[in-house]
Amino acid sequence: MMLFCGQQERNERLFYKLLIDNVEELLPIVYTPVVGEACQKYGSIFKRPQGLYISLKEKGKILEVLKNWPERSIQVIVVTDGERILGLGDLGCQGMGIPVGKLALYSALGGVRPSACLPITIDVGTNNEKLLNDEFYIGLRQKRATGKEYYDLLHEFMSAVKQNYGEKVLVQFEDFANHNAFELLAKYGTTHLVFNDDIQGTASVVLAGVVAALKLIGGTLPEHTFLFLGAGEAGTGIAELIALEMSKQTKAPIEESRKKIWLVDSKGLIVSSRVNSLQHFKKPWAHEHEPVSTLIEAVKVIKPTVLIGSSGVGKTFTKEVVEAMTANNKIPLILALSNPTSQSECTAEEAYQWSEGRAIFASGSPFDPVEYKGKVYYSGQANNAYIFPGFGLGLVMSGAIRVHDDMLLAASEALAKQVTEENYKKGLTYPPFSDIRKISANIAANVAAKAYELGLATHLPRPQDLVKYAESCMYSPLYRNYR
Repeated sequence: MMLFCGQQERNERLFYKLLIDNVEELLPIVYTPVVGEACQKYGSIFKRPQGLYISLKEKGKILEVLKNWPERSIQVIVVTDGERILGLGDLGCQGMGIPVGKLALYSALGGVRPSACLPITIDVGTNNEKLLNDEFYIGLRQKRATGKEYYDLLHEFMSAVKQNYGEKVLVQFEDFANHNAFELLAKYGTTHLVFNDDIQGTASVVLAGVVAALKLIGGTLPEHTFLFLGAGEAGTGIAELIALEMSKQTKAPIEESRKKIWLVDSKGLIVSSRVNSLQHFKKPWAHEHEPVSTLIEAVKVIKPTVLIGSSGVGKTFTKEVVEAMTANNKIPLILALSNPTSQSECTAEEAYQWSEGRAIFASGSPFDPVEYKGKVYYSGQANNAYIFPGFGLGLVMSGAIRVHDDMLLAASEALAKQVTEENYKKGLTYPPFSDIRKISANIAANVAAKAYELGLATHLPRPQDLVKYAESCMYSPLYRNYR
């Protein structure tokens, strides 16, 4: 792992050539699950900075700090404050592994030039006592800044980014804690080109998988009932995008579509009697129902056709839960999305065995094929890497100035269309990653088309063939032939 990742600094072209040509084998190293381990050990394996660190000590000077970055033409920034890295919690400054890994995928899978990518970690301290006492910790040794101090720093950062790089630079928020993630997306979504992969990217890739799965489980999207375990950024983001697509199909108000979607958090089923104690982003999902305290009870009374895990807590889809899903459905759709692998709600093997081979299963981290009663089962990976590289490329190549929800739906639609009959025969609801550059080009074209349709694109005139244009915009680490 270290040898391959070190190649990114020593020989950038070779690094991307290897990654593009061997994406299925190397993706788990650059991204989940290995990136989580890398972040946990970042201080002890740190050699040199691969991105830009901005700390509380730079308050009032962030524009100057940005100008220190050697590249001037930046198209995509991935920024984190390290408070909620995957399902691993607060890793502070060591969260830099996430922006570095994500941007490597922007270049390899989406074709954004490496020199146009900028990884940033905003260091406001950490509440992780283990890191604060670690002699190798590379960040500020203080508790996290909160409230006005935190938001003032973020506002200065967002203003400096726009001043230094212009209105068309994409800022992707990554692994911020729930309360800050929703606040930042709402605050800057109308003034900057911003995207939260945990909320919007996850939602788009899961919606694509669900839409593709309809060919296997039957019915239309509005006919299904959804139950989520986890009501944070990912859970509520996915739920909202599914409700949006339902409303688009039925022409019904989104409030009606939300009634087909139920969420369970740490205190049980989210119901109307709890509304006064709920965080604002959970309130739209508080439906009329008697209180239900556990997931298994919720499965039995709600009788969902689709079960989605975004809790960040491993082993929560127990045998009893999967069996209850199977009792209610001929073909249950089970998505265990939490990362890394250790935090997955259940494994592929458990899903297939406990459902007696009837479940359609996908997960956030990869699982090997499973043999059950003489048949081999292949599980899909609901990996954000399907969406964000192509999504970002579509925004960049169209010169988009804002992100609109319809663009997320366009990305989902494009991804779902890439699933072939051969994939369906294996029980897969996502296409193979070996085709990811082609998939990204199609997603980029669909997103760009929507940007032009909405009047949010500035690269005019609109190219006639957006797929070909996307392919022509993609960075390729080619080696010259000298003979």
